Amino acid sequence: MYNTVKMLHSYWAYLVLIVLILATFNALYKTFADKEYEAKDFRISLFTLITSHIQLLIGFILYFVSPRLQAFSELGMGGVMKDSIYRLYLVEHPFVNIVAVALITIGYSKHKKKLTSKSKLKTIAIFYSIALVLLLSRIPWSMWLA
Repeated sequence: MYNTVKMLHSYWAYLVLIVLILATFNALYKTFADKEYEAKDFRISLFTLITSHIQLLIGFILYFVSPRLQAFSELGMGGVMKDSIYRLYLVEHPFVNIVAVALITIGYSKHKKKLTSKSKLKTIAIFYSIALVLLLSRIPWSMWLA
């Protein structure tokens, strides 16, 4: 089960990144170009929200079926924090990505309450950009691209 969930989590991450990059750059472009907010923009931001939440759920499942989780009982929290690989997979990656998905959720919720195109797009641009930077910072690149 672990390998199946791990593979699903890895491949779904590509979709999340592509959609998040698309939503972020779309919102940034339209904000700086003074373009109008359209139904297409709503769908892109909604699809980003949905895919990121699915990825988070897959990540939770992976976290709890992972053999790495045993490191907490074997090494304790101090031992996990001293090992950079365990720290990345058991602490940094989950925590930062939960924050990133929360920012996507907050940005999506806040943009719906705005009344003008500029404020809607600016809200998405800000929150989704920060989420994108956070996601990119905690991807285990050495394992992911191998």
